[in-house]
Amino acid sequence: MEITYREFWTLVHGMGLGAVFLLAYAGGLAELWALRGVEETAAGLASRTRRLLIGTWLMAGAAWGVVLTGTWIVYPWYREEGGIRDALLANPNTELWHTFGMEWKEHVAWIAPFLATAVAVIIWHYRRHPKKLEALRKPLIVTFTAAFLIAGVAGLFGAMITKAGPIR
Repeated sequence: MEITYREFWTLVHGMGLGAVFLLAYAGGLAELWALRGVEETAAGLASRTRRLLIGTWLMAGAAWGVVLTGTWIVYPWYREEGGIRDALLANPNTELWHTFGMEWKEHVAWIAPFLATAVAVIIWHYRRHPKKLEALRKPLIVTFTAAFLIAGVAGLFGAMITKAGPIR
């Protein structure tokens, strides 16, 4: 089995970095959810905070990797003459994939790494103050989940667009 250069970068972008993003979200959310300090020792809170830092920074890094590889490596192939964009726009049944799906991917998806990074920075800043971090738990969960949902919609559009007009 062989994969082309373009297929390789498409896999890195979507399946590689995207999968890391999803797994890091799951781990980060579990640690944020459990960050209630209910009769937890100082050592237990330190261990939880360490795992929380790893999960949130991993998600932020993966989010940046996805948008950067998408914007600077994969996206130019979409826009080239005779590329996927032209194929989508030529068919009235798939025109919406370009007009809404790609607009989401080009613009809205960039919000996800900013939100994920904000959560990671706040956790890093308050890492030695578990009680303050505990007070921020719910807004951090909301922000972290917003990053996940924004990226998830972009990933869904990416899968559907690739199915409608695969990269050659």
